[in-house]
Amino acid sequence: MNSKAKGLTRRDALALGGAAAVALATPALAQSAPIRVGVLQPMTGGLDALGAQGTNGAMMALLDANEAGGVNGRMFEIVKADTATDPKTSVERANDLIRREKVSAIIGPVTSANRDAMRPTIERAKMPLLYATDYEGGVCSRYVTCYSALPDHWVVPIVKFANENIGDSFYLVGSDYIWPRKMNEAFVGEVDKLGGTVAGEEYTPWGAKDYTATLRKIRDAGVKTVVVTIAGADAVTFVKQFFAAGMNKDIRMIFFGFSENYLAGLSAEESDGIIAPTNFTSSLTSDDAEHLKKLVSARFGDDAIVSNTVDAHWTLTRMYIEAIRRAGGDDKEAVTDAMVDQLIRSGNGEVYLRPSDRHTDLNVLIVEARGGKMETLVDLGRISAANQCG
Repeated sequence: MNSKAKGLTRRDALALGGAAAVALATPALAQSAPIRVGVLQPMTGGLDALGAQGTNGAMMALLDANEAGGVNGRMFEIVKADTATDPKTSVERANDLIRREKVSAIIGPVTSANRDAMRPTIERAKMPLLYATDYEGGVCSRYVTCYSALPDHWVVPIVKFANENIGDSFYLVGSDYIWPRKMNEAFVGEVDKLGGTVAGEEYTPWGAKDYTATLRKIRDAGVKTVVVTIAGADAVTFVKQFFAAGMNKDIRMIFFGFSENYLAGLSAEESDGIIAPTNFTSSLTSDDAEHLKKLVSARFGDDAIVSNTVDAHWTLTRMYIEAIRRAGGDDKEAVTDAMVDQLIRSGNGEVYLRPSDRHTDLNVLIVEARGGKMETLVDLGRISAANQCG
């Protein structure tokens, strides 16, 4: 494969449309059969940009391993499939990867709805699922390993930050599926603990084009902060309309999941002042961050986005590669055992994949969009969330 393989650029970051499931094979540099890995991400359906970045992160780890000689004398073969941001399609593609493609693990998907729909299939097949997206918490499964920011990582510190620096009144608006609802449930709980007020809560359908009525409710509520859990291209639409209505002058915005992905679809003026919790941002200048940025640039070109999604999928895939090395092969049960109790460097410092619940202790930042970049306001260090199996 050309080391400058096309990646996701800022220009096409939020473009809709994608590719059907395809197999991407790396050259066979060893005699042993390759280890086939399924990369199951949304390439269509509104979350294409996140899917492209997740794919880039996973591919980079696997292709870098191949170029270093593979693992235990074997190369990786990548089999890509599209969830279409749809639970039913996710299950169909997972079954195809398991039964027809004979993969040894699946990396993905993005949404909680897709993950939960796939989970019975994953557990019946005893197939390792590597999930590298922030979510609402609560998954406890031998076969689901999570590199995921949970409410303890993001909600708890951002509510405290807002209470101390912005104000204690909020309006919550999200996409209509499980992740926004559960994140907001946690948010309300934290606000209540600190004596604040949630003046309203609203969920909008996928593909919404006009947020006028929602914006009117937010303005009329008289809150200090709007909290956004709208996903994908819909979130860009919301932010643009929020800015066009001049509401950014009086109301601050906390945006869960905000990253360079969204910066690519917004002007600097539209994004300025957005506050978000994250685990990585490309504006970091640490050795770990610079290393990741150089790898992405070398693999996908200088315009490729380096985001929290890229970092999460790259780091978790490297944990999987190390598990194969530890296990001496790709036997699913042996690799599942070997995945946990790993300490590894991410694009933002050392992280730990714990054996108690197969979740990761992550380093957390509170960032603000300024001039088209994400600037760190607070570095909270490594946070260990509550045990998801406890």
